[in-house]
Amino acid sequence: MISCPECDGSVTLPDAPRLSEIVECGDCRSELEIVTVEPVLVALAPEIEEDWGE
Repeated sequence: MISCPECDGSVTLPDAPRLSEIVECGDCRSELEIVTVEPVLVALAPEIEEDWGE
């Protein structure tokens, strides 16, 4: 487990975390992206914006 960068709540990680994998904070429901695996660090996942066919 690690702490959420948004609310400092506990984030449960998968058994084998992978780079760029998205996990969710159990407290604030923020989507977090795994940015390094040794050691495991997470950051807020970027918002995917709709391009509306552009």
